Amino acid sequence: MGDLNRLTSTRRALLAGAAAGLTCATLPRLASAKAPMANTPAPGFYRFKVGSFEATVVSDGPLHMGAPAAGVFSDVSKEQMLKELTENFLPTDNVLMEQNALVINTGERVILFDTGVGTAKAFGPDSGRLLVGLKAAGLDPKDIDALVLTHAHPDHCWGLMDDNGARNFPNAQIYMTQADLDFWTDEAKLTHPQLKDFIAGTRKHLLPNRDRMVLVRDGQEFLPGIQAMAAPGHTVGHTVFVITSQGKTLCNAGDIAHHHTIMVENPRREFAYDTDGKQAVASRLRVFDMLASQRVASVTYHFPWPGLGHIGKQGDGYRYFPMPLRTVL
Repeated sequence: MGDLNRLTSTRRALLAGAAAGLTCATLPRLASAKAPMANTPAPGFYRFKVGSFEATVVSDGPLHMGAPAAGVFSDVSKEQMLKELTENFLPTDNVLMEQNALVINTGERVILFDTGVGTAKAFGPDSGRLLVGLKAAGLDPKDIDALVLTHAHPDHCWGLMDDNGARNFPNAQIYMTQADLDFWTDEAKLTHPQLKDFIAGTRKHLLPNRDRMVLVRDGQEFLPGIQAMAAPGHTVGHTVFVITSQGKTLCNAGDIAHHHTIMVENPRREFAYDTDGKQAVASRLRVFDMLASQRVASVTYHFPWPGLGHIGKQGDGYRYFPMPLRTVL
């Protein structure tokens, strides 16, 4: 042990002497490496494969929902919401919901699910990025030939038209449910105090495209490898879509849940923007059970970017497992 102590002391002395020698030596002056900060975000797209299909998630930018408050989710007080956000290391000053729009290239068709909110800024200044993101991903809006709407809320269909009334996706056939088309273009609802602004805006985007719409039914494979699965409640015609290629499956889950912890770990909570909250809960439990039991990956529109992950059973609720992002296809 004494020998070991002497060796350690000798080593320390040698290192100290070497350091002192380096300090005293004349070293060349190194240039200071400076460059302007980019102040730009990373490109808002992520690409992966589903069998032979190429999938790309493109961001329309986050929606700012504001500070936690009572009434956003049923039976959740402001204090409880703050507690759950804190426990999950999430910001407590402003709740953000991403907008993850999925593009599927089958080799024959280029299919976009939902359009983002367009130029509307009701939920903050950071939305409306879908067209820029598509171009960054090498996708020309003119090449989108099928546009599938999970439902007709503003953040899912108000990107159909630009401010001058021109189509953002001029070559796209539009697929949606009859129920949502009828509900969200109903002229009688233009006087409804809570719905009138939504109805007026949605009519501007849906009605000019009526001649290019195909109405889809529950269970229908309306495009090769793309099957509709009714999940009403959030809206009367809310639909999720099951995408299958070469034995691989992905679910485009739309707004089946709006928060990856608050509504996944407690899936029986209703959301303030649900048309029928109890029906939305029933649909959520049914879809979550399918995703968990069949181990099907999903892209969920408002989950943290890029919304790609798995739902697993956890006690009386579920847990969201984000999929690791890959740098190769």
